[in-house]
Amino acid sequence: MSYTLITANRNYSSWSLRPWLLMMALGIPFEDRIEPFAQADSWQAFRAFSPTGQVPVLIDGDRTIWDSLGIVMYLADRHEGVWPAHEDARAWAQSAVAEMHGGFAALRNERTMNVGVRADPKPGSAALARDVARIAELWDEGLERFGGPWLGGEAFTAVDAFYAPVAFRVRTYGIDVGEAGQRWVATILAHPDVLRWEAVALTETWREQAHEADIRACGTITADHRK
Repeated sequence: MSYTLITANRNYSSWSLRPWLLMMALGIPFEDRIEPFAQADSWQAFRAFSPTGQVPVLIDGDRTIWDSLGIVMYLADRHEGVWPAHEDARAWAQSAVAEMHGGFAALRNERTMNVGVRADPKPGSAALARDVARIAELWDEGLERFGGPWLGGEAFTAVDAFYAPVAFRVRTYGIDVGEAGQRWVATILAHPDVLRWEAVALTETWREQAHEADIRACGTITADHRK
């Protein structure tokens, strides 16, 4: 089994972070290939390796698996540890991952991921407030039901990888996710592989204007730790 995982800029690409972090944390070997958004027409360029023109994409021999959820499902069929071992925790984690994959549009749009930046957020919509409240509720539930320190229990699994981009958003904008949620944010931001992702993000010199405009639309930048 020889995987290649294609991702984009560490600073912006929340969808890329999920399978990358999961594979790193579980020790699943892969070739790490970065295709930056900095190109004038990333969609057209990405179509050379991705049927949707988007990342992440997993290459396994002559097989292409696209979309972060599709990749996680593919890996779960072939590797132990993708989901929590306990049946109740596994069912909860799969539902929470599906909810993240298909929902939280206001959070995505009004609090975009930018790893190296800190911002004073602009006032958010009622939909954003609902998204944040739901995130806090989910994290509280997982940590309380399954005992932590991870959302599905003792082991890091796909549900933690899927919510990792939210942890960066919490830090960037100072989002209040409650006491338990903040503990999980601190735990995942200290994970060695999250720190590896962040270290690369801070050294990237790529800047993609649409993503830079997004962060300015979300708030006033107070610090920029990127190279």
